Amino acid sequence: MTLFMAVSVFYTVTLVGNTTIILLSHLDPHLHTPMYFFLTHLSILDLCFTTSCIPQMLVNFWSSDKTISYLGCAVQLYIFLGLGASECVLLLVMAFDRYVAVCRPLHYGVIMHPPLCHKLAFLVWASGVFGTLVQSPTTMKLSFCHHHQVDDFVCEVPALIRLACGDTHVNELQISVIGAIFLMGPLLLILVSYGRITQAVLAIQSQNGRSKAFHTCSSHLAVVFLFYCSVTAVYIQPRSHFSQKGGKFLTLFYTVVTPTLNPLIYTLRNKDMKRAFRRLLGKYRMSSEE
Repeated sequence: MTLFMAVSVFYTVTLVGNTTIILLSHLDPHLHTPMYFFLTHLSILDLCFTTSCIPQMLVNFWSSDKTISYLGCAVQLYIFLGLGASECVLLLVMAFDRYVAVCRPLHYGVIMHPPLCHKLAFLVWASGVFGTLVQSPTTMKLSFCHHHQVDDFVCEVPALIRLACGDTHVNELQISVIGAIFLMGPLLLILVSYGRITQAVLAIQSQNGRSKAFHTCSSHLAVVFLFYCSVTAVYIQPRSHFSQKGGKFLTLFYTVVTPTLNPLIYTLRNKDMKRAFRRLLGKYRMSSEE
């Protein structure tokens, strides 16, 4: 019941927070920029990501019969893995956007033009489809142990590999390759981009300029740190002692806590979002008075 109440609160905040970001980014013309275009996609991803697993999780917390059908588990795996892979690529795209904004500010509008942003958004969603179609079918073809007890909160690849009674070396190699492509690769490129951003920020003469540049990137860096650290620990070595013992609590973290923190980080630390929210409230008050 404690977990049920806690996860319910987090899920509600996730729904409200991410929906608010999507509405503000759509309704306020001042937020029609590449940064908020990608932030909208992050909010959509987080809404879909959490909704693919948390409702079933809440049912299991509430009910004494903690079961999920084979089809339900397969559907959850396909959606969960695809959206997770998409988020990895999206965070890389957002890091590239911040790199251009800080290191090439005079060329930002030319480089990050709308057609390129839409192509990058397509790449994000297509990469998720590719990732799940590569990993999910082979995972569901494993020979599972007869007890069918998934030692996790959701049907995800590491938990299902641990459930298998047959040889899983091919699946472990496959998830390591997928992890290198969607986790370590983007993370390395993000760190490189932020290394260049740090150099550019330190070269700025004015204290106000340095503070503004740091503020622009710190929110994204916090989201990257929270997401990648927890996911990498679970997926890189699915049969490791740490993954078996502590993995499900990290799963709870990146499925429940991180999507809740994302809108809080981006709104509470973002002056543009606060101004947009005030403008929207002002319009609502004026229309209600009329």
